[in-house]
Amino acid sequence: MDQGYVIALDTHCAFTEAVVMTATGRVRQRVRLATKLPDLRQLIEGVRRPRHVVLEEGSLAGWLVRELRGVADVVTACDPRRNAHIAKDGDKDEPIDAEKLGHLYRGGYVRAVHHSDDPARVAFKQLVALYHDRVRNVVRHANRLSAQFRQYGVFVRQADFAEPAPRVELLRQIPSAPLRDGLRLLFEEFDCAQSRRAILRRMVVAEARAFEPVRRFVAVPGVQWIRAATFFAYVDTPWRFATKAALWRYMGIGLERRRSGGKRGRDGRIRPAELRLCVPPPQRICRPLKSMILGAAQTVIQADLAPFAQQYKEQRHAGVSPRNARRSLARRQSATLRGMFKSGSVYHPEWVGVVQAAASWPAEPPAAG
Repeated sequence: MDQGYVIALDTHCAFTEAVVMTATGRVRQRVRLATKLPDLRQLIEGVRRPRHVVLEEGSLAGWLVRELRGVADVVTACDPRRNAHIAKDGDKDEPIDAEKLGHLYRGGYVRAVHHSDDPARVAFKQLVALYHDRVRNVVRHANRLSAQFRQYGVFVRQADFAEPAPRVELLRQIPSAPLRDGLRLLFEEFDCAQSRRAILRRMVVAEARAFEPVRRFVAVPGVQWIRAATFFAYVDTPWRFATKAALWRYMGIGLERRRSGGKRGRDGRIRPAELRLCVPPPQRICRPLKSMILGAAQTVIQADLAPFAQQYKEQRHAGVSPRNARRSLARRQSATLRGMFKSGSVYHPEWVGVVQAAASWPAEPPAAG
């Protein structure tokens, strides 16, 4: 940045360490204040414009970004993992962390984290996240039960005890009466977890019907209400991603280039062997989106849904592994959803895989008003 002031915040539940510095990096003020909006707004309003507020992503970030945008010119929540290697070099303390964050922002080394301005969209995303958390909870209970039975040579999956009837026969195979009673308690917890998941599913579907893009997304093969709601909630706006490849990397299904010390071919192109599926660390991708799009691809494959299934068969016939072919199919599905999101159009099966169809999509976000 060339001018203005940077207000770096190291936020905690009870207090916030703030450092105010100039565009050249000179520290003008250090202060510890309560993490309350009146105190934070008073600090920011006491700094001359233009004023840039920067804080790291966390449970407080979304709330602070929305509430402080009215008093600052720019409010940025950034990825703390990207900052970690530099921030951990040297002494560590709350005031030091805030100052390092300010210098990283001045140098342009922070990666901004997207936050929606619409409270309804924020609440819907949190509801979708709650549903996925309850799904993981059901799987956790099922895995615990399977592990208990496995210790007695009884090999079962979640489908084998999802209903109460088969459980009687399964419990007979456990020789210890106290353990059988304990497993009955686990079955009760499993049933409760399934009930909570079903309730949240109905709530998500009911809320999703109110969003027009979600109603269009469900027409895409392999995408039903929960998957459409997940894509809509976590992507929020297609304008976050400049290219399809950027969206694919965020979803964990993209390609990345890995080459060091090698040479390009005489034609200057990267050889296919130098491209591989993107398998980034967990923090760099959105896990719900990855599960959603790979599940949608698997549904298309199993149900043989046109036109995506035909493209999958062509790749398999060409010798592509099932794993890579499925991810290629997932990329086509996500590109279709992104195109529909950008253009506001309905699903057109004849456009799938056709480059010319992209010409009908707007290149820039629509003007406000």
